[in-house]
Amino acid sequence: ISYLVGNVVFVGDTLFAPHAGTARCDFPGGDAAALYRSVMRLYDLPDATRVFLCHDYPPKDVEPVADVALGAEKAGNLFLSATTTEAAFTAARMQRDATLATPRLLWPAIQVNLRGGRLPPSANGARAFLKLPVRFQAT
Repeated sequence: ISYLVGNVVFVGDTLFAPHAGTARCDFPGGDAAALYRSVMRLYDLPDATRVFLCHDYPPKDVEPVADVALGAEKAGNLFLSATTTEAAFTAARMQRDATLATPRLLWPAIQVNLRGGRLPPSANGARAFLKLPVRFQAT
C-alpha cells in the first residue's frame, strides 16, 4: 500500500532507495508481477514527487536516506527503472529472492501483520502465543 499526499508518496516496502531496489517477492502472498504493476503505477506520478521510504540498506560508507525524488527511482532503481520490462523484472526478482535467507523474524511478523498489528488471541486469557515453523530432519 502506498499513500499519496500532495506531491509526496509513502511507499512502505514497495520501493527502496535506488541503490537497493525493491521489496522481496518470495514471502507468503508475494508476487513479482503484481509488484511490477504497482511500481509502474507509482512511476506514472511526476518525477518531482518525493518518495518516502520505509527503510534503507546503504553500503557501510553511505548514509541512509529517508526520501528520494521519484525521477531518481525511475532512472536508477537497481531492479526496476522506468524502462524495465515486466518479464525482466519478474525473472531478476525471482532469481535474486531465491538466494536470500528467510529473515529471522518473518514468521512472527506475518502473524502480527495479518492481524493489523494485533497479537493473536489469548489462549488462556493471560498469554498470546506466536507460532513458529519447525523443520525436522530424519537421522
